[in-house]
Amino acid sequence: MRVRVAPRHTRAGARIPVPADVTRDRGARASVAVQPFQVRGRFMTAIALRIESDQFDDAFFEAIDAQITKAPQLLLDAPMVLDFSKVPEFADSAALADLVAKLRTRNMLVFGVQNTTTPQLEAADGLGLIPVRIGRDGPAPEAKPARKSKVDRLLPPDNKVITKPVRSGQLVVAERGDLTVIGPVSSGAELVAAGNIHVYGPLRGRAMAGCHGDETGRIFCRALHAELLAVAGLYRTSESIEDELRGQAVQIFLKGERLCVEALG
Repeated sequence: MRVRVAPRHTRAGARIPVPADVTRDRGARASVAVQPFQVRGRFMTAIALRIESDQFDDAFFEAIDAQITKAPQLLLDAPMVLDFSKVPEFADSAALADLVAKLRTRNMLVFGVQNTTTPQLEAADGLGLIPVRIGRDGPAPEAKPARKSKVDRLLPPDNKVITKPVRSGQLVVAERGDLTVIGPVSSGAELVAAGNIHVYGPLRGRAMAGCHGDETGRIFCRALHAELLAVAGLYRTSESIEDELRGQAVQIFLKGERLCVEALG
């Protein structure tokens, strides 16, 4: 039973007694259910392995093992997507299952596929692999292009400036603009930007510019000691950087299908 209290006039500071069952009723109405989970956004860097042969023989895996030896920090325990853009005719589900199994035994964490035909997608689905679609590979929007363009123009730039050293294990992301770091970037750190990356200090760790496919993105640093450099998905590891460029002020940019590293000054 709910007891209703009639309003009454009181002097300032006086308290009106409230029946206990009214308090209980209010508490019941205020209670809320607690969700057993949270949905949170995360930016993840994945490696794309572009398949250029449908013959997964000993020579294929010898080449994989050689690449792992050359760049273990890039390939081991990294999320990986299989890219089938160069082999649209491949559709052998058993061969795909064998490929995925052998890559995983090498600690290459295959979780998805991209640039697939319908038969390839069906084979991947049977293995629990998900389709990964990259923005620049999708069709251009057809509905209300003018409105989308206007919204894009109104969005503020997302250029990010970091004035502290970037420590090992840190991930710094500029999802809609350039990233500038005034200070050193330690080994094991990651820099990711939609546009350019500027490092006014030694660059160790990984730096990935043009992360959404902008091939005009560039990386600049005062002292090159990077573990990995990438622009629009094309990368070079420390092992492939010329000795004379190590420790130098450089810029990194795309020229066609080649990632170039050039000294500044």
